[in-house]
Amino acid sequence: MSQYPAVEQTEMHPLRWGDPARAGALPEATRGLVEFAFGELSERAVVVDAPLPPCGLPAAALAELRARVGAEHVLLDDAVRRLRTRGKSTPDLLRARAGDLTDAPDAVVRPGSHDDVEAVLAWAVAHHVAVVPFGGGTSVTGGLVARREGFAGVVCLDLVRLKRLLAVDPVSMTATLEPGLRGPEAEALLAEHGLTIGHFPQSFQHATLGGFAATRSSGQSSAGYGRFDALVVGLRLATPRGEWRLGVAPATAAGPDLRQLVLGSEGTLGVITELTVRVRRLPAEKVYEGWHWPSFDAGADAVRTLVQGGLAPTVLRLSDENETAINLARPDAIGADEDAAAPAGGCLMINGYEGTDEAVAAQRERVTAALTALGGTPLGTGPGEAWAHGRFDAPYLRDSLLDVGVLVETMETATFWSNRDAVYAGVRTALAESLGDGALVLCHISHVYETGCSLYFTVATRAAADPLPQWLAAKAAVGDALVAAGATITHHHAVGTDHKPWLGAEVGALGTSVLRAVKADLDPTGILNPGVLIP
Repeated sequence: MSQYPAVEQTEMHPLRWGDPARAGALPEATRGLVEFAFGELSERAVVVDAPLPPCGLPAAALAELRARVGAEHVLLDDAVRRLRTRGKSTPDLLRARAGDLTDAPDAVVRPGSHDDVEAVLAWAVAHHVAVVPFGGGTSVTGGLVARREGFAGVVCLDLVRLKRLLAVDPVSMTATLEPGLRGPEAEALLAEHGLTIGHFPQSFQHATLGGFAATRSSGQSSAGYGRFDALVVGLRLATPRGEWRLGVAPATAAGPDLRQLVLGSEGTLGVITELTVRVRRLPAEKVYEGWHWPSFDAGADAVRTLVQGGLAPTVLRLSDENETAINLARPDAIGADEDAAAPAGGCLMINGYEGTDEAVAAQRERVTAALTALGGTPLGTGPGEAWAHGRFDAPYLRDSLLDVGVLVETMETATFWSNRDAVYAGVRTALAESLGDGALVLCHISHVYETGCSLYFTVATRAAADPLPQWLAAKAAVGDALVAAGATITHHHAVGTDHKPWLGAEVGALGTSVLRAVKADLDPTGILNPGVLIP
């Protein structure tokens, strides 16, 4: 079996998130609300088509690379290199909009097979060139910014040609796919077999399966389908020392599970060239609904009760009072007139149910009974369907706000239920002290477990004349607050370069030593994504 996607997806905009056709100004209703919060807005200058540094690789090295993978798959033109420069974090975009493209790769290489990837890595070792594996380019933590110092150059290993569905096992309910498939492409291929992975993060429309695995992604339906690292049962990896295959059974007691070493390794230990993942039957029924809670605490207690009672639906999210008030669950409706039927104040919970008609009806009945007993107010399917319609749209709003001088970024963490209040307060305090009282801080519970939850924060503030140092200071304050509160520095955005300063505090000196030892063994010359993840 070897199936390719029927339709190629659109490249993302080089200076903002997502489909270039969707780039646009703030809606008038949203603009009015933002001006009320931050004062009169003005367009910020953006440098378009800034010059890139010339390719610094020697001609002989380039000729050898072309011989290994084909001349047509080694690209040096500025248009392609620009599209493969950094990711889509706010700092990434601020630098690009200011005309700083100094992190552009010297070349973009597009392998078409596992053997091609190994050939590129062997070439890179021979010429001491840094290699940045590239999937969809959706990193928001500086995960695509390799260190240049000490290397002859940097190449982007663009996995766009590795996008086949290789095998489906309908008995074991697994599928083997290549890493360059974007979320919609993979889902479309599997839908032909009546199957789904069920992984739908906010980056779904542009991120790739390889990126999901390399960053331990967690989707919006994780309460029902699980995190992506929990879905992966097998991996094939190309390393500078050769091929590494992992996953001969769904579970094993043959020592530590080394699949977990690769998952979350962010391209620093090897390049994922195949994944085998658990799949489910396509749901016949999907129902999304809203519930109102008088406070974030009351809603959080209800979420915890559902999860610990085995009643978690497929989607389970809870916005705090601020996020509910500005309607961030519906980015396209921020500033629009409120629904007169919705209770004033309080917090919005979104529940989603997916499965057979009978299973959805039965689970919804059980959850409704539990939430009603806990004091929740049902809002019907309107809020849920509105959330589902706009579930991937928030990054577009961020970029429209950057256009008019409002600095917006997100950060996320996870902690145990007993520590939720302390982490929530600590992050809010850190942002207020760093950015001032005028900053707007929003939060929602995005992913849930029996033992704890992920808190996902969005912060907006008036941008300084130079917003990059302003944001970096706020990011540092949050990193310090998370460590002080005993929470993780990242639940699903990964480490990259942005979170690396705090990784040692989370994993300890011995943990850092283990990571460095594994890196040294698999990548002795350090060519794979240098400067990322490993302290």
